[in-house]
Amino acid sequence: MAIAALITWILTALGGFYMLSVWIARGGLRREEAGSTRFPPPVIFGHMLLAAAGLIVWIIYVAADKQALAWTAFVILLPVALLGFVMLARWIPTYRARAAAGPGAGSVPAERAIPVAVVAGHGLLAVVTLVLVLLTAATG
Repeated sequence: MAIAALITWILTALGGFYMLSVWIARGGLRREEAGSTRFPPPVIFGHMLLAAAGLIVWIIYVAADKQALAWTAFVILLPVALLGFVMLARWIPTYRARAAAGPGAGSVPAERAIPVAVVAGHGLLAVVTLVLVLLTAATG
């Protein structure tokens, strides 16, 4: 189960990196200054850095098989999930506005370019990862 969690965590991270690259490529960092993005950079980068730290702890857990590391990774995942829900809550109105805005809309938030399938896949994999990590830690 620990290896399955590792695999889902890595796949989740790949989806996250893709979304981050789309957001940055569409000017997410520059647009934040103008107020046209709904994603605060501290939330995005906090989510990413905590998830990466948790992944590193999980990799060490898989190698060392120390139960405390499994629980540490799980505890790190909790604020990662919270920040993920914050971003999802900010992304949904932007996605809904995509259909209403139509082509040639003025200032478009950078996160509007993030595909629904990637957001859904990332979220689903994140939930699976969280559950696998919890189960692995609990059955240690």
